[in-house]
Amino acid sequence: MRIARWSATHPWRAIGLWLLLVVVAVGMSVVIPKQQAENKDTWVGQSGQAAEMIEKAGLAEHPTETVLLTDPDGQLDKAAASAAIAQLQQKLAALDSIQSVGQPVWSENGKAALVPMELKGTADDASDHIEKIVATTAEVQQANPDLSITQAGSGSVDAGIWKQVGSDLAKAEKLSLPITFVLMLLAFGALIAAGIPVLLAFSAVGAALGFYAPLSYLFPDGGSVANVVLLIGMAVGVDYSLFYLKREREERLKGRNTLQAVEIAAATSGHSVVVSGLAVIVSMAGLYVSQDATFTSMATATIVVVAVAVLGSLTVLPALLAKLGHRVDRPRVPLLWRLNRRIGPGGISRRILAPVLRYPRAALSLSAIAVVALAVPALGMKTEPADLNTLPQSIPEVRTLKDLQANFPSQGGLSYAVVAQGEGAVAALTRLQESAVQSGKFVVPPGETVKQAEGTAVLTLVSVLPESSANADAALSQLRTELAPAALGSTTWAVGGESAESVDYGNNQRDRLPFVIAFVLALTLVMMAVTFRSVAIAVVTTLLNLASVAACFGVLALVFQHSWAEGLLGFTSAGFVVSWIPLFLFVILVGLSMDYHVFVLGRIREGVADGLTPREAVRKGITESAGVVTSAAAVMVSVFAVFATLGMLEMKQMGVGLAVAVLIDATLVRIVMLPSIMVLLGRKAWWPNKVANGPAPDVREREFAAV
Repeated sequence: MRIARWSATHPWRAIGLWLLLVVVAVGMSVVIPKQQAENKDTWVGQSGQAAEMIEKAGLAEHPTETVLLTDPDGQLDKAAASAAIAQLQQKLAALDSIQSVGQPVWSENGKAALVPMELKGTADDASDHIEKIVATTAEVQQANPDLSITQAGSGSVDAGIWKQVGSDLAKAEKLSLPITFVLMLLAFGALIAAGIPVLLAFSAVGAALGFYAPLSYLFPDGGSVANVVLLIGMAVGVDYSLFYLKREREERLKGRNTLQAVEIAAATSGHSVVVSGLAVIVSMAGLYVSQDATFTSMATATIVVVAVAVLGSLTVLPALLAKLGHRVDRPRVPLLWRLNRRIGPGGISRRILAPVLRYPRAALSLSAIAVVALAVPALGMKTEPADLNTLPQSIPEVRTLKDLQANFPSQGGLSYAVVAQGEGAVAALTRLQESAVQSGKFVVPPGETVKQAEGTAVLTLVSVLPESSANADAALSQLRTELAPAALGSTTWAVGGESAESVDYGNNQRDRLPFVIAFVLALTLVMMAVTFRSVAIAVVTTLLNLASVAACFGVLALVFQHSWAEGLLGFTSAGFVVSWIPLFLFVILVGLSMDYHVFVLGRIREGVADGLTPREAVRKGITESAGVVTSAAAVMVSVFAVFATLGMLEMKQMGVGLAVAVLIDATLVRIVMLPSIMVLLGRKAWWPNKVANGPAPDVREREFAAV
């Protein structure tokens, strides 16, 4: 209240300080280059040990790229291809970033040829030069239109993926802002009132990205920070402003002046904003438990954007409301304004809530059955790391990789690096090479031999199985449990390589999920117990959060492990959910569900303190908060649904999961399950705290009028 009172009585200072904060933050993002995570930041498990052994021995290979030449009409014209290859070799060798260009390799089926190249520096350096290399390949393609000349490799595939991500992010920005504004217009019926939450949320997103720039030197960006900040920043930024603005408007309608309305909104909705913001921050802190560079950067950026959004709702928002006064409801959209006035607060929810309060046991039983039915498919949810099949086939480099694997099985596909140390390491790896090839499941790339340096030796093997997460897991398991132990004996060894790193990364995320769940649930339970001084409320909150998450996971399994929704959402089912999605969704959903859960419970507690019976307090709290919760949920669902339309399958899974969970949470859980539980518990819901009956509502009205 003190912060709001100062902002309301010094509006120009508060507005000026907020603008200065945003300008400084944006300036920081321009001046301070954001640091990206390096490959070594994602090393985990045995593959991480292998990578470290290779790096210490100086056996790390330079990054490579491959140019594939094919004929769209069928058999490759060797003369035409040879001429194009000569041009490629000449142009590529002239680039400073190229270490060497290899000799062409012709496929056995006569349909393709490839030209390998080795880049200077490390894999992290390759990203700085890959665009020029790809552009050079494109020049040769233009000079030879009868051939298909494409390029693929770790650097070019990553560049293609981030280009797709950038395109998706731009699309999300273009769609989410107008959709959010329209929803706010429906909620308020006035242009200024609708524009304030969107403006504050957008400024919070911009400021957060700026503040993250220096923090990226401690928590490097794993690649998804901008997406997550936009996703979460718009959702919570709009919601916090919405909570505050709705309460301030409600108090003005009761006859209070602007300053009184702002102070009451600060004491009620402002308090809920702080608590819900802290709840989101606590939940996001659970990602630190995963000890993953990508999740750590996501957690840091999200904590920053939530903190900025809370700060904005407590400072510049009261200042704007104080300065605008009743003009915040101008200019009115006649039809929407009359519709809002006619429906009134909680008009629709009051009709839904009536049978719930009349028959709480039946309502709770039916809603619990519905949630369990949605959650049951989660028991069969499969999680695997992202692979070539989960990437959009519209990315040219992805199509090139698949063509490369089809024509040159030993050049593409699942690659593993077996590292051995100690006396006899080379001989042991030679035995492993022989047994692996004899198994018929692995091949050795042409020209590859066992490499050694400083007592360390490395063997590269490629699986003949088509690239998929299941095949990667099977090939890695065979190497680690059968072939390597038999051939390498007592030598110190580890199986790594790109495919092994992907499998280990996914397994590490699965293994960390229980610890993240325990951390988040324990902290949020303690936080709710302290906030409402009630163990019962804390336990109920935890159970409802788990219900929402379980239903979300069930829907994810239904949608993405089967093909029935492919046409609707525009994707090809991979038969699994990407391994990082459940962990990320759990943390986000617990935080966001607390967003309006705290707000609803706060209104119910106000009714109990006013001397209402538990049933009437629930009725009053739910109906008075229903409009805000519905509008807030509509914003979240719409923003998240935009991500379900994007090209990247991981973004689709994240968008569908968040949209479905918020929809279930804001309707089935908060309008049916929560009120029925609160009615059944009665005053026991606030145990062990005894909520004292406050003065009658008419007395409180006179007290507020005297503020």
